[in-house]
Amino acid sequence: MRRVVYRRHGGPEVLEVDEAPRPEPGEGELLVAVHAIGVSLPVVRLSRADSTALPHVPGGEVVGRIVAIGQGVTGWKLGQRAAGLAFTGAYAEYATVAAPFLSPIPDNVDDAAAVALVRSGQVALGALRVGGFQAGESVLVTAAAGSVGNLAIQLATIFGASRVVGAIGDDSKAAFVRSVGAHEVIRYGQIGDPVDVVLDGAGGEAQNAALQQLAPFGRLVSFNAVGQPVDVNDLRYNARAVIGFAMAHLASRRPEVYARHRQELWDLNAQGVLKPAIHATLPLDQAAEAHRIMESRASQGKIVLTP
Repeated sequence: MRRVVYRRHGGPEVLEVDEAPRPEPGEGELLVAVHAIGVSLPVVRLSRADSTALPHVPGGEVVGRIVAIGQGVTGWKLGQRAAGLAFTGAYAEYATVAAPFLSPIPDNVDDAAAVALVRSGQVALGALRVGGFQAGESVLVTAAAGSVGNLAIQLATIFGASRVVGAIGDDSKAAFVRSVGAHEVIRYGQIGDPVDVVLDGAGGEAQNAALQQLAPFGRLVSFNAVGQPVDVNDLRYNARAVIGFAMAHLASRRPEVYARHRQELWDLNAQGVLKPAIHATLPLDQAAEAHRIMESRASQGKIVLTP
């Protein structure tokens, strides 16, 4: 099978396509013939991390059909469509996925939407829920044009936000962010009218400004990027809260919530009210180009690879 691998640390230039034997599912795993792969910034960053063991085949969201079922796995049949998370080995024609991280795809959800919803959708919905969002509250989303950001804006609108603000680093993304439902668009570092909830995927200067924009009893949920130090006394004086969200913990420690969120996302997409934005669909051998787009922060929506 074809796969993308890197044997040294670095940027997009270290990715290469080679041939490898088709994997077999281990106990508790299924083997997926991959039709679509989601590219995400945390995975892109790993190629530059010295701590990543080599050689490494990037992980990510995979969508395809079940072609083999490992020992101890029940409730699946060969040929069934599925979407899931492979923490390694996703950039390939075949990928093994642990059963808890795989879910059936309804017939009315296409591959690209499934790739976006299985991870980015779960992050957007999970962050909104862990932030305690209630209808009528205002929401600020940083990294608003990204694969998580555009879905977070849509979900906040669907659930009755009184005002949704998108924060971006490039004015060229403003029209896109408004098109997915943002009432206002600001640049990173700007501080506008107070908001009740911040979903922060940008970190850095954007995080600091967003934190200052929180109203009393407001909550900032950090779900991505490198955050800045937070002064606990400042939080106390202003009655603000900061919450960390990692989807891996939600999926492994609260699987019933993870499964409920997954079905909710499928249903909203089937109703036509939640529409993941796809920036580009590229062949597997252009994985390096996909990583370049991600690192340049040029994407507006999800980037999808197709074997």
